[in-house]
Amino acid sequence: MATPENEPSTPQEYRATVARGLGPLLAEELATLGATDAREEGGAVHFSADLEMLYRVLLGSRIASRILLPLARFDQPDGDGCYTAARAIDWPALLDPGATFAVEVGGKSHHIRHTHFAGVRIKDAVADAFREATGARPDVDPKHPDVRILLQLQGDHARLSVDIGNGGLHRRGYRGAGGAAPLRENLAAALLARAGWPARVEGDPQQAQLLDPFCGSGTVVIEAALIATRTAPGLLRHDFRPQGWAGHDAALWQRCVDTARAAVRPWQGPTLLGSDRDPRAVQAARQAARTAGVAACTRFEVADVLTLTPPAPNGLLISNPPYGERIGDQPELIKLYSLLGEHLKQAFGGWQVALLVADTTDSRRLGLRATRKYRVHNGPIDCQLLEFDIHAREGQAEAAPPAPEFANRLRKNLKHLDRWARRQGVTCYRIYSADLDEYPLLIDRYQATDGSVHLHLQEFAAPASVEPARAEARLRGALAATLEVTGVAPAHLHYKQRRAQKGRSQYQRAETAQPAPFWVEEHGCRLKVELDAYLDSGLFLDHRPMRRRLQEECRGLRLLNLFCYTAAVSAHAAVGGARQTVSVDLSNTYLDWAADNLAANGFEATVRDGRSRRRPDTHALLRADCITWVREAADDPALRFERIFLDPPTFSNSKRTEADFEVQRDHVELIRDAARLLTEDGILYFSTNRRRFELDTEALAGLEARDITRDTLDEDFRRPPPPHRCWAISNATD
Repeated sequence: MATPENEPSTPQEYRATVARGLGPLLAEELATLGATDAREEGGAVHFSADLEMLYRVLLGSRIASRILLPLARFDQPDGDGCYTAARAIDWPALLDPGATFAVEVGGKSHHIRHTHFAGVRIKDAVADAFREATGARPDVDPKHPDVRILLQLQGDHARLSVDIGNGGLHRRGYRGAGGAAPLRENLAAALLARAGWPARVEGDPQQAQLLDPFCGSGTVVIEAALIATRTAPGLLRHDFRPQGWAGHDAALWQRCVDTARAAVRPWQGPTLLGSDRDPRAVQAARQAARTAGVAACTRFEVADVLTLTPPAPNGLLISNPPYGERIGDQPELIKLYSLLGEHLKQAFGGWQVALLVADTTDSRRLGLRATRKYRVHNGPIDCQLLEFDIHAREGQAEAAPPAPEFANRLRKNLKHLDRWARRQGVTCYRIYSADLDEYPLLIDRYQATDGSVHLHLQEFAAPASVEPARAEARLRGALAATLEVTGVAPAHLHYKQRRAQKGRSQYQRAETAQPAPFWVEEHGCRLKVELDAYLDSGLFLDHRPMRRRLQEECRGLRLLNLFCYTAAVSAHAAVGGARQTVSVDLSNTYLDWAADNLAANGFEATVRDGRSRRRPDTHALLRADCITWVREAADDPALRFERIFLDPPTFSNSKRTEADFEVQRDHVELIRDAARLLTEDGILYFSTNRRRFELDTEALAGLEARDITRDTLDEDFRRPPPPHRCWAISNATD
């Protein structure tokens, strides 16, 4: 049997729902608003209030999710149980005649298979109660009801309530469509309360500086402005009033609204600042601030957090930076958090910092010691609000530079390699190759045709003997030192984690990265580079001398490029005047990329099926398994080439190939098959990056193989061991 929770003649008790972890904070807020007996219980805050106090809570609570009038609690919430409990309630005494209503069901119970059915049974009970009392039933309006009835299921138990706020109080009404991961308004207000923002604005407003460097659609800054101006959030819900509920007093409600409006004050402190890298987010934030009426005291700008300077000697930097449920799998976030911690220490001395992060990895990556931690929940994600006091001495210019040993080595490398690159006309080259054991990194420099410089920094996994915290600290230092030494913009530092790869997984798309390609020029050849979406960039820098050699050798000749990847070799040969280039690969993605490379240099090429018997075009891109293709191509005397470039993967087990491939085991057969496509005086260049590879020259009888590895390495790849081995193979002469 249902147990009534409130009778009309008794003082009313209400139930305020709130995000997990924020119950105590909401209880404090409700007490400040004047509610009595505010206490956390069962994931919500219960409080007693008369009607005027209820209206003050509805208008003034910044943290509550919903304000509920409890009606009944009951067990065994099956369909009949829901109907019986609801039917026992005097609905005509709760709902005004003519008011529309809706039933919302939340939670789970094994007694109810479909929550929609439970909602229907509640609607039936309400309708039957009205029909019995008045002879008519109220209308249901699921989208815009006057009264919202809430059924909350929890295992064997259920609660039935009227949602006095008629929906989530977090919907202030100023925000349009949010970004990919918007922060709810009431959670933003709770974070500000935890960080002490209300005390700052009620103290000396001139000292209340606020900055959100990941502002997104501006929620944190706007909520901070509402607190600073004493604007009750309920005032922004222009179409909201607790109408349709029989207990509503319209005159009293209007007096409470007028009182709240009179309390609003102009902000006398500094402009509250928000910034974001995304111009669309900044535009949305500006519009939201205008809608909320706080545009005059806020400013939003497009900026990179890693280049921001503090607008004042001290203040509150509070933000909800991007995070993933597993940050360790997202290189871009590792880079961001590592550099963010260093930047805060160097630039924001004297500031209080509060960051909402997803897990402990986030805080460890920052390299900062939190002075306070609070567990909160952003939707389904367990989070922490971490607070840091950045000491002023940490932000002074004389602070020790990060990773000094690494910085010195990088500076030395650049001094030598920059001079060499200018002499050679090289714009893309390696500047660091795991020179120091403590810093197992590869760093490549790419200069785009628009003059911008990008760095591709790849981190190898640290040995198991190195503690993760130490490895992360070294990475933080190396990232910061790289920016300091090179002067490259943080947005142009592209970080990857390099792990052992199988087959062609090194060529596969990263899960979270968005493509942002740009063009480079190498020896008069334009090539497309992509440093975020794939492990490799589309341009193997160590093969630069090989591309230059083939560009010079291929004038008037035919080139076959096997396992062509993005066909940079073919583009160079075409620029050098090759009579024909045939590029073969199994990947549609990279063949399309190859077509872009050729087109950028004025050569038309269309990807087609390599199994076709049609004669290859002048510059052909063939989609085929290279091993099968070379074996079958030997039967076609028209397919003969003066130059062949063969750069197979170390291992491949693609589902689209007839068998797996391992270069040490299978190279003899592959080289022999490919060599059958050579003209009598042709040359096959065979390259592999397999460590400890041994060419089986005895099994290649009838062919001459000359190790030309040293000739295929430029100054930036002289450090042993070589990144690849290369042989020039030709038909043996008598």
